[in-house]
Amino acid sequence: MSRFVRASKYRHVFGQPAKKEHGLENVKVTNSAWDTNVVAASGEYLSINWNASGGGAFAIVPLPSPFAAIPDFNYKLPDSLPLARSHTAPVLDTDWSPHNDKVVASAGEDGKVMVWKVEPETFEGWGAEGWVPTDFDPVARIDASPRKVGQVLFHPTAQNVLASASGEHVVKLWDLAAPESPRLTLTGHADAIQSLAFSPSGTLLATTSRDRKLRLFDPRVGGGAVRTAEGHGGIKGARVIFISPDRLATTGFSKMSDRQVSLWDTADLRNVKTVTLDQSAGVVMPFWSDNGILFLGGKGDGNIRYFEYEADALHPLSEHKSSDPQRGMCFLPRRALNVGECEIARAYKVTTGGPGGGGTVEPIAFIVPRKADSFQSDIFPPAPSIEPSLSAAEFFAGKEAPIRLVSLEDGVNFAGKAAAPQAYTPQAQQAPVQAKAEPKVEPTRTYTAPAPEPVARQSSVDSYSAPSLAERTSSYSAPSPAERTSSYSSYSSPAPAPAAPAQQDSALTEENARLNTELREAYAKIRGLELELEGVRANARRAAQALLEG
Repeated sequence: MSRFVRASKYRHVFGQPAKKEHGLENVKVTNSAWDTNVVAASGEYLSINWNASGGGAFAIVPLPSPFAAIPDFNYKLPDSLPLARSHTAPVLDTDWSPHNDKVVASAGEDGKVMVWKVEPETFEGWGAEGWVPTDFDPVARIDASPRKVGQVLFHPTAQNVLASASGEHVVKLWDLAAPESPRLTLTGHADAIQSLAFSPSGTLLATTSRDRKLRLFDPRVGGGAVRTAEGHGGIKGARVIFISPDRLATTGFSKMSDRQVSLWDTADLRNVKTVTLDQSAGVVMPFWSDNGILFLGGKGDGNIRYFEYEADALHPLSEHKSSDPQRGMCFLPRRALNVGECEIARAYKVTTGGPGGGGTVEPIAFIVPRKADSFQSDIFPPAPSIEPSLSAAEFFAGKEAPIRLVSLEDGVNFAGKAAAPQAYTPQAQQAPVQAKAEPKVEPTRTYTAPAPEPVARQSSVDSYSAPSLAERTSSYSAPSPAERTSSYSSYSSPAPAPAAPAQQDSALTEENARLNTELREAYAKIRGLELELEGVRANARRAAQALLEG
């Protein structure tokens, strides 16, 4: 055994649950069995999928803090409180805008996506005698699907852009300033979509599905996936999250029902590492903190594991243990943390009570045990800012910009470092060796759009500025065929041909189809060999167990 211990400034991080009066009680959590996190948080409010009669609803409550000297309101919620009730079927998911702490989107079984804006006056007189709650009204209603809409997700850098995943097995991207129809539709899923996640700059979108596939899309061009890989072997509850511009983390189940966490390379979706956690039945919810820590909370578990990611390895740090199993969980945006208490992350854990009782929301602060009066810059890297990097028109026109960051020491905003664009090609080990050098890739964007005219338009959401007519027109322009071929074709030549005759196009199409068929057959053979290997290992384990028992 090695005598050396890996150095880490987060080694002694511990989870500190809030006192009872700094949490929430009498929380009537939804009874829907749909697999989402049930709760979401902005820097000011919580949204909780609610158990309400007469259709669907979710609750919006002020954010409880574990460090408040005096609670802002009574920790036991009243039986009647302001609800967002406009859905006609259960609410399945909510997500807060990263660019406005008062704007939240919801999705429900009625196929609707709605956008809501919270006014602070709603909570005036909260808990006082004679206080009458006023329900929220949506500021935008979107007919997103004829079937249920299971997930909604705001874009991390572009303001006014929302993604939704529906029962039609597609992901649609919406411009909330003009929500009459989706701006992009991402297709190719063979079964229900289980989760979706944007990359830090929003240039890529990853999904997991019940068809056991992990897919990677470029939402700037829409259409099918630019990468597809075999995900976890089990059909139940796979989740995905970006942990860096070039790495994905997924949680799921193996064929033997082992809970797993895996790392993937976004360049070719190869599996970098898979770690087996245990054999519990609850879906594992992953949460990434951009100080390098991956939190894993299993539904039905009382514990929260956390790992530090470094050099394609997940190093276990510790585990927060509790006797109360969690129904759902979310994490606070890092820009809202209490840096004076060395709080590097904060979770909001939802538990359910007995058959007739309400549940609870418990804040859990993850703290580095330090005694210092000054700002600890080594444990608080810059956090994603509330300021957007792009408008919706710029994003749909193909413009790319890094996420804006904010210093947690002085609140100064600045632009993050942009990642060099990557061309999507087949796996490197399968590409033929080229005799000549590859053309140099300049760190510029391929997609351009005409400059927008300064024409203002009133948006339906108060905090959003709608794009001008010129912006909206230019944003629908698709990239040229040469641009798409050079960047996204799986079997493109090193240099694009200027123009090909019709017969050459036909020959290339046939060759492309043949190569795709061979690749699918190769993947099928590899998968068959993997299944045979799993069977051999399972038989070996049974034989060893029989020998031990004998």
